Amino acid sequence: MPFYRRLGKIPAKRHIQFRQQDGSLYREQVMGTKGFSGIQSILYHIHPPTQVREARFLREWAVQPEQEGANRHRHFLSFEAPGGKDPIEGRIHWLVNEDAAIATVTPTEPMSYFFRNSDGDEILFVHEGEGVLETIFGDLPYRAGDYLVIPVGTTYRLAMTSAKTRLLVIESTGEITPPRRYRNEVGQLMEHSPYCERDIRTPEKLQTRQEKGTFEIRVKSRNRLHSYIYDFHPFDVVGWDGYLFPWALNIEDFEPITGSIHQPPPVHQTFAGPNFVVCSFVPRMYDYHPLAIPAPYYHSNVNSDEVLYYVRGNFMSRKGIREGSITLHPSGIPHGPHPGKAEESIGKTWTEELAVMVDTFRPLKVTQAALKHEVPDYMASWYPAETEE
Repeated sequence: MPFYRRLGKIPAKRHIQFRQQDGSLYREQVMGTKGFSGIQSILYHIHPPTQVREARFLREWAVQPEQEGANRHRHFLSFEAPGGKDPIEGRIHWLVNEDAAIATVTPTEPMSYFFRNSDGDEILFVHEGEGVLETIFGDLPYRAGDYLVIPVGTTYRLAMTSAKTRLLVIESTGEITPPRRYRNEVGQLMEHSPYCERDIRTPEKLQTRQEKGTFEIRVKSRNRLHSYIYDFHPFDVVGWDGYLFPWALNIEDFEPITGSIHQPPPVHQTFAGPNFVVCSFVPRMYDYHPLAIPAPYYHSNVNSDEVLYYVRGNFMSRKGIREGSITLHPSGIPHGPHPGKAEESIGKTWTEELAVMVDTFRPLKVTQAALKHEVPDYMASWYPAETEE
């Protein structure tokens, strides 16, 4: 994030002696992106973070895509997918490309290990549930509606405290940031941004752990999953400062941008990733021109695939959509409101819809796992129903 934070104990200057009570040095770790030219934080450990007892390969992370057929609109029912396992092993991937992967998970087991994605940033959107995102930077409580943005290389564990948890997961191969057009030259979010730094939550409490024992960190690296065993708790950080840390933004704190006529999807943009964007559709006032058509116009995503994850509410332009539906409207063919939805929207003044959209600028592939929960003939839902004479 483009603002400075610090927690715990740190020395007066970087890269100088900082000693523990027994006289030994705390172990300084510079954690940054893009070599030494991206954002970074400096963490101070009790133990050397390189001190690994055992390393082994667990499995491939990559998922199997379908054998592609005709390019067409798709609809998947994520709530029909089985829950189970923990927040990492229980992930079901629906759509993937070279830049991002979109998954959901309804975990039923706690994490008995820690996790680190070393291939890129992650967003966990909390559809249901509450708990604490425990990280090497400290604890970050979460609730339903939160986007949890977790930087690459962050060791974390999701401690779920509610009876049910349901997450939408966006795995990136690069950095996820607020959109550039919302920030000034030094990174501050400007007045026209739909959210600002006051809406962003960062780790609240640094829980320095000094336990010895056997602790596992599973690391996603090079699209494979690896296991590393340590003799000490990985949250042995006594202090840190910098610009790289996990953060949360609740979708209810996203302030919608409206107009007298229909506004295009970029006004809903919330995050930017490598060759993709994430948008938030939230309750808002409809267009207020006297001749406005609130439903979106037909449009062609010539250079992008559009994915919508429906959280709740009645989406004005769609029929047959449920909570947890995932739709894919790929590049190359136009899409827009279902028959009758444009006319039906005229005169309406407000919507309660809530959805997360991901637009990718390279084509997405549907996974074989997604095929088990696909709505057949979704493409035909734009064809007008036959009427009796």
